[in-house]
Amino acid sequence: MKKKAHGVDHYENFPVASLLCPPRLRPAIMAIYWFARTADDLADEGEQAPAARLADLAAYRDDLAACATGNPPSNRWAAVFTPLRNVIEQHRLPVDLLADLLSAFEQDVTKTRYASQAELLDYCRRSANPVGRLLLHLYNVSDAESLAQSDCICSALQLINFWQDLGVDIPRGRIYLPADGFAQHGVEEAALLHLDVNPATTALVAANVAWAHTLMQHGAPLVKKVPGRAGWELRLVVQGGLRIAEKIEQLGFATLGRRPTLKAWDGVVMLWRALWM
Repeated sequence: MKKKAHGVDHYENFPVASLLCPPRLRPAIMAIYWFARTADDLADEGEQAPAARLADLAAYRDDLAACATGNPPSNRWAAVFTPLRNVIEQHRLPVDLLADLLSAFEQDVTKTRYASQAELLDYCRRSANPVGRLLLHLYNVSDAESLAQSDCICSALQLINFWQDLGVDIPRGRIYLPADGFAQHGVEEAALLHLDVNPATTALVAANVAWAHTLMQHGAPLVKKVPGRAGWELRLVVQGGLRIAEKIEQLGFATLGRRPTLKAWDGVVMLWRALWM
């Protein structure tokens, strides 16, 4: 799942509108999307103080718990929880995965530094991986290997988006680079806070992009296990993540100063590569 920059759609990689999305599953996927999107906005949008954001997320969690137990949620987010309640019942949706997403959004309110790759992966486990697992549940794919591969893909997408958005997140006070790699590359936190593009900071970004790229490659075989249209959707998601990583490399890993973007030609490249997966 994608982490958002301020005012940018958090879930632009979410397959909600694609023609490749299985039509019978679109209502369920849309319900999951709006649940996550709304919670993300509660955590990140507007000018509310952290305590108010956490209070809103706690109320949101209470409504999720009501849906999970067959009780009516409040009317505050009826447009989210009315369809979600139906999807939970119809598809026996694992509610613990939805709760994991809320845990990550709550963490976004209070945590701005990550000490290690393990800490970042724990965040991805709750902020990104549940989306992949929820979709696999809808596609009736549940073996352990496929779930692990989905986790690799979702974590890689989250991390690649972090490396793409360094120049946006850091001015907002959030550094998603693992701090235990700073010394290895001779980087001080102050250089990151000043968005200082130099050989040390670009080497740090390059190392993290390589890590995310490896994760994506570990997860990529999943595209051959997901059936039908959904498998083609997943191919394009994987190729989209890899293409952004490639764009970061083309910028010389200088994303403290510039944000790479995908253009129309990149879509052609992604489609061609998806066909050959």
